Amino acid sequence: MNPVLGIVLRILGIGALVAGGLVVALAALAAAILLGPLVFWIAWNVLDFGPALGLPELGFWGILLATVFLVLGWLGKVGITGIVFLADPSWFANGTAQVHWPEPTLRNFVAVALLALLASRPHAHAHKHRRSRCKG
Repeated sequence: MNPVLGIVLRILGIGALVAGGLVVALAALAAAILLGPLVFWIAWNVLDFGPALGLPELGFWGILLATVFLVLGWLGKVGITGIVFLADPSWFANGTAQVHWPEPTLRNFVAVALLALLASRPHAHAHKHRRSRCKG
């Protein structure tokens, strides 16, 4: 076989491996971006966890903002809270919500479990990495 052809085939093989890994990483990122709001929507609007707490159902942007709020760390949560305060401070002061503890039903338990899954996932990964670094 021609040596130049062998080099080209090796380069193409590595390129295909890198491209395949990139596609898998992009698919995982797209799934995470699409799956988070879907899980929040199911918990809040479909399972009626919002109304069970005395809060209204959320629209698209409310679901997206709440999902990002749950997934981000402390600094991100403070940033989102600051943005909401600056954009619409009356949102906190309209006084229409009567928040209360939800009834202990299976539907509410599943909703809380789904929201806890969203809120805990990135933090569990960060703590696992930090523990392994401290041991060594």
